Amino acid sequence: MKKERLFKRFVFVLAAVFTAALWSVSAGAAEEKPVKGPSLYERLGGLNNIAVLIDDVIERSYVDEVFKANPRIEEAHKRYPKAAYKFNSTALACMIMGGPQKYTGRSMKDAHQHLMITEKEWNELKVIVRDSMNSFKVPQKEQDEVVAIIESTKGDVLAAH
Repeated sequence: MKKERLFKRFVFVLAAVFTAALWSVSAGAAEEKPVKGPSLYERLGGLNNIAVLIDDVIERSYVDEVFKANPRIEEAHKRYPKAAYKFNSTALACMIMGGPQKYTGRSMKDAHQHLMITEKEWNELKVIVRDSMNSFKVPQKEQDEVVAIIESTKGDVLAAH
């Protein structure tokens, strides 16, 4: 009798797991959007071009007076290796833009909340990104998409007021 109840529980749990797995796979398939032309990743030229852009943005941000005025950002720039920052930022940008790279770092909120980033610093970042993209002659449409992606993270990056 006891073995029969255990077996029934096992079958029930197995069926529940199997059903959940099928539902998850089918829900994921339903959420996939049909591909309409090349991804932002492809339109920007892939990993190498995005890495060069990220490198430039980070180099500009390290010497920017608005960022330097925030002692928490300055301390983070000294403490966190610039090469690691560039690597992680490139992986994140590529992944978000449709590339095959996988970002495995901290969430935007975890990585930024201690920096107490202000609206002024937020806007300066967008200026730096636009200036960098302009220097590489990135088309306006792609620039707007990149800025929209950045803008989508604002709630996680800006300090709570």
